[in-house]
Amino acid sequence: MKDFKTSFFFLRLPVAVSLAGHGLVRIPKLSVFSDWMTASMEKSAIPDFLIIPFSYLLPVLEAGLGILMLIGFKIKYTLYASLAVMSILILGSSSVENWSAIEAQLLHSFYLFGLFWFYEKYNPEKTQ
Repeated sequence: MKDFKTSFFFLRLPVAVSLAGHGLVRIPKLSVFSDWMTASMEKSAIPDFLIIPFSYLLPVLEAGLGILMLIGFKIKYTLYASLAVMSILILGSSSVENWSAIEAQLLHSFYLFGLFWFYEKYNPEKTQ
């Protein structure tokens, strides 16, 4: 591919902005977000001692991964980490039968996988 870097930037831009946006809007109101997440996971078998710390960590992860993806830092590992976060979110949403949230999380996951595939197939450097 002639201009891989530019093409790949614009391909990853939507999901990077989505992740960064999810995190950045939640960081200023972490305790409100944590309370909401804890309440929404009440019927889950996942214990609060796991949910509460994760609810504080999630916005930071989302913002960080989105920003790393935007700047193209260690993109292969950023994609791996993003897919791992999506998998954790899908597990949590499944545990409370929140199927509409799973749809959005799966869409993000498929998009991230598509980015990974594109990176592996067309990146002339493949060293990141």
